[in-house]
Amino acid sequence: MTHIAVLGAGVVGVTTAWYLRQAGYDVTVIERESAAGMQTSFANGGQISVSHATPWANPTAPMKALKWLFREDAPLLYRLRADKAQLKWAMQFLQECRADRADANLVQMVRLGLYSRNALQQLRADIDIDYEQQTRGIMHFYTKQAEFDAAIAPTERMQALGCERYVIDINNAVSLEPALYPIAHKLKGATYTSRDESGNAHLFTQRLAEHCIKAGVQFLYDTEILAINTDGESTQPHVHSITIRPKGKNAQTFSADSHVLALGSYSVALMKPLNMHLPIFPAKGYSATYQINPRAPHLAPFVSLIDDEFKLVTSRLGDKLRVAGTAEFNGYNLDLNTIRCEAITRRVQQLFPRGIIANSVQYWTGLRPMTPSNVPLIGRAHMGQVRHGSHNVQATFDNLWLNTGHGTLGWTHACGSAKAISLLIQGETPPVDFDFIGVEMPKKALI
Repeated sequence: MTHIAVLGAGVVGVTTAWYLRQAGYDVTVIERESAAGMQTSFANGGQISVSHATPWANPTAPMKALKWLFREDAPLLYRLRADKAQLKWAMQFLQECRADRADANLVQMVRLGLYSRNALQQLRADIDIDYEQQTRGIMHFYTKQAEFDAAIAPTERMQALGCERYVIDINNAVSLEPALYPIAHKLKGATYTSRDESGNAHLFTQRLAEHCIKAGVQFLYDTEILAINTDGESTQPHVHSITIRPKGKNAQTFSADSHVLALGSYSVALMKPLNMHLPIFPAKGYSATYQINPRAPHLAPFVSLIDDEFKLVTSRLGDKLRVAGTAEFNGYNLDLNTIRCEAITRRVQQLFPRGIIANSVQYWTGLRPMTPSNVPLIGRAHMGQVRHGSHNVQATFDNLWLNTGHGTLGWTHACGSAKAISLLIQGETPPVDFDFIGVEMPKKALI
């Protein structure tokens, strides 16, 4: 039986392990934390936001970034640093802001998102997994007329791509989510998708990891991955082993037949010695989790929300309310910025003043692995510059695969990415028209 090592036990790594095991492979997951889903998957916004997945790189982004440049509480904060990698990424990001590039990237994200949402729903039906999911849709509400007007064309584009996203008026918005009533007078309109979902990504990851273990997957927790070792004698790039260091032990060699890289932002440093340049830079995202007021639970939202003005997402997770958003480009820094944390709470108190217990808040931050295009890197690894759809026939690894760079959509795209990489490893064509890396896809594929 072919043995595959999955590097990383976040939501992408664990779903990858699940689909590979279901395909009959012997699977080992290697993770430096003591359990699954303890980093970027730990406290994210919770949304399966297929129909609202507009690329960050779009024609409006540069001006917004400049406007927010020196605001400590800005939705997007780009810290100027003497960092060549950050500067290179920023220049690539600007190239992807062209209208034609932004639309092409949107198409990729939506196709993968639709495929992934279907995969998640099928998985949920197959194993009856519970992760505080809500299937009440996602509503994107607007408090500025110009932003609402600007949302109509993207909504129509999403519809053309197969998303059930609709423009709704204020009355419909408040009817769908009565918790918005306190700010109804500020609303200009909203868009709504009934088929999008939300849920606790951390809980999902941990419970799926339990199912993986029952199915025979081995997890090596508390184990740091130090290096990927290649075979210099091979005519084609080939990984012969990886160097790992279990907690409290010396470094040792671990061998498998194939390897899947699912380390998010930490993929970059591991690949660099192999002359593989991944265009990934971490965007530090924040979240705040509040206890819902047990005396007035109806005053906290049930429908998952996107607050356009403040770029925050809101998801109800059991008896808690998760509010997440903002992005801070500040390298691999994981310090909590008090100003940014307090800005989230101020906004939540404006929206749902009696729906949450404000002093119950738990703040968190994680590093989202952003590509300049927002399109993840899925497929067969190759040396040189890597981006979605890239190929390097002479320098493609025969046993190293990528499933990384999902940015803010790791939870949205996890199941689809994992199912697709499993099919690719099996030598099959995934039924989604997507720019996989190192893989020649038929010109006409199913969406």
